[in-house]
Amino acid sequence: MAATLQDQLVVAISSRALFDFEEENRLFETGDADAYVETQLRRIDIPAPPGVAFSLVKKLLAFNEPGHQRVEVVVLSRNDPVSGMRVFRSVAAAGMRVERGVFTQGRDPFRYLKPLGAHLFLSANEADVRQALAMGFPAARVATGSVRAGENHPHEVRIAFDGDAVLFADEAEQIFQKRGLAAFQAHEKRKAELPLPDGPFKPLLTALHRLQGAGSQAMRLRTSLVTARSAPAHERAIRTLMHWGIGVDEAMFLGGLPKGEFLREFEPDFFFDDQTGHIEQAAEHVPAGHVAGGVTNSATAVETSERRRRSK
Repeated sequence: MAATLQDQLVVAISSRALFDFEEENRLFETGDADAYVETQLRRIDIPAPPGVAFSLVKKLLAFNEPGHQRVEVVVLSRNDPVSGMRVFRSVAAAGMRVERGVFTQGRDPFRYLKPLGAHLFLSANEADVRQALAMGFPAARVATGSVRAGENHPHEVRIAFDGDAVLFADEAEQIFQKRGLAAFQAHEKRKAELPLPDGPFKPLLTALHRLQGAGSQAMRLRTSLVTARSAPAHERAIRTLMHWGIGVDEAMFLGGLPKGEFLREFEPDFFFDDQTGHIEQAAEHVPAGHVAGGVTNSATAVETSERRRRSK
């Protein structure tokens, strides 16, 4: 019988998201590909340090038990196949079971998400993340400067999500961006009982919900919604999750307060948000990834934000 990934949570991850290859990457970016490969070969028996998403991946893999393969992690990398040997040796040294990988030697890797049926793609390459999102796959650019995950919850994988433009579509966010907070609140209060459209990360949340329902002796899952919404706009978010039949363990309606310190207390293994400002704050406290989609990441919005930044 042919191998299949059906009924598994499939995570595709780049080597830089899984391991700290920042020093090697700086060499690669100089354009000296041969020197980069030589460095990786010279260090082939030196396990790479954990990267931003290392804790998330290792804990998700702990859901696998003899006879029950629930999570599949695939390395999907712009690395060359030779450098891929060090990646797999680092995986083995970390005690993780990752057996599949695709190494494209600088070519676009995201096209392999479709045959994998990936529920999540994590990469340090923003262009790859944007392409993956455009193809309909949950994807985030890891903030490589993020602090690493804490160790206070070794038997619980904790994941935090922003709401609008992440779990939910950016319908309401567009109202906020164009017409301001008062119009946003009025719009959400008026539509409180109408579920929000699906956002790019709903497929991941759905897959996590199935994973949680499968049960595991070694690992549990805890999720949190961390949003700038506040009452009365909170109700539509909660009702949307109820409509999906998916619950979250915690919900934070912060009304514009900085998210970083709240995330520090939740201690997620990873946090997903569509706004770079929120990611920069969060990365000081927790592993974080930018979901480069929605109205706040349109070309016009990015240009406006950059002009404001330069004018300060």
